[in-house]
Order: sequence, then C-alpha cells, then structure tokens
Amino acid sequence: MSACADTESARTQIVRTARSLFDRGLTHGSTGNLSVRLADGSLLLTPTGSSLGTVEEGDLSRTDLTGRHLDGPRPTKEAFLHAAFYRARPRAHAVVHLHSTHAAAVSCLADVDPANVLPPLTAYYAMRVGTLPLLPYHAPGDTALGPLAEEAARTHHAVLLANHGPVVAGATLEQAADAIEELEETARLHLLLRGHRTRPLTPEQAAAIASPSL
Repeated sequence: MSACADTESARTQIVRTARSLFDRGLTHGSTGNLSVRLADGSLLLTPTGSSLGTVEEGDLSRTDLTGRHLDGPRPTKEAFLHAAFYRARPRAHAVVHLHSTHAAAVSCLADVDPANVLPPLTAYYAMRVGTLPLLPYHAPGDTALGPLAEEAARTHHAVLLANHGPVVAGATLEQAADAIEELEETARLHLLLRGHRTRPLTPEQAAAIASPSL
C-alpha cells in the first residue's frame, strides 16, 4: 500500500493486517490498534473495544490529526497516541500498537535502560527498530501520555510503553507491522537470553545498517 492511501485500499489493508497480527498471536482479545494516514490528512483507525481478529472494514473510525472524531464508530481510546506520532513524524503513514507478550513482558522489567530498552541482538532489529525508549506508565487512554509520546516520536519511530506494549510508526502499514514484529521477536530473544552473556551488535555495526529515519 502506498503512502497517503485512499480510503478503500486503506480499509482493506488495515483489516488484512489486523487479522494477520491476531491470527499469529501478536495480539489478543480486544488489545491492539492500527491506523493509516489518508490522502486528505485524516486518520483511519480501528475502533474502541474491537478485536483485531474480527474487525471489519465498515467498523473503522476516522479522526483528524488532533484526535477529533470525524466519522464512523468511536475510535480506539489510544487514538491520541496515533495522532501524536503522525504530528511528530510527517513522513509516517501508518502506526501499529500491540500488547504483544514478550514486548509487554520487557516493558514490566525493573532493570532496563529507559533510553534504550532492548539491545541490538540482531541485524534486522537494528535495521527495523534501532533505539527503543521506554515511556513512563500511564493508564490506557490517559491523554497525559500524548505529549511524551509526541516528543519521543520526533527522534524515534518506535517506543515501548511501560507495563503496556510497543508503538511503531512506518512509511507504510506493512513496514510498521514488520518492525513491530521484529521488536517482539527481539524481546523474546532478550528474555530467553537473560542470565547468559550476550554479544549484541556494536554501536558501529548497528549504525552501519540502520535504516534512514522516516
């Protein structure tokens, strides 16, 4: 799907991606939400209280860049997070937020570096995610998190919400989904390797293959 998608192709892509993420266990129940920036600048999002495993094209909501509801069902209560990322990253055209198990587990650890939660254990993590800051805990839907997310998103296309889960922006929905899946797999590796000596990529190795920022 191209950036600044038309509404119908965006609806199809959101539902297809939502099903894929849910069916592969990257989200569960009614957790997680997706959005795409449309050609007119508005945002198409999954609605509040919905499951990514059952959401339909007609269920999607539309807001503006301030998070104001324009039409469709009520948007996810975390629509303000999506809007914050789009305001901070004008070249981003999709945002994915999940409660994926291993990333959520890492977000609960007490001994992580809040400036960079996960080490670059693999080349693909360094390429697709890079540095991952941890944002402090806020209750789901607490809009006080919005300014913190917007500030972090100016320099990072992926963040981890404490005791919650990851949020990732991408130039396309496919890129955002790929990056959040790589983040989840690296979180799983990180937990599997706890207690073992590891050999992450050096800063020079990671910088050599890092993708240009959106």
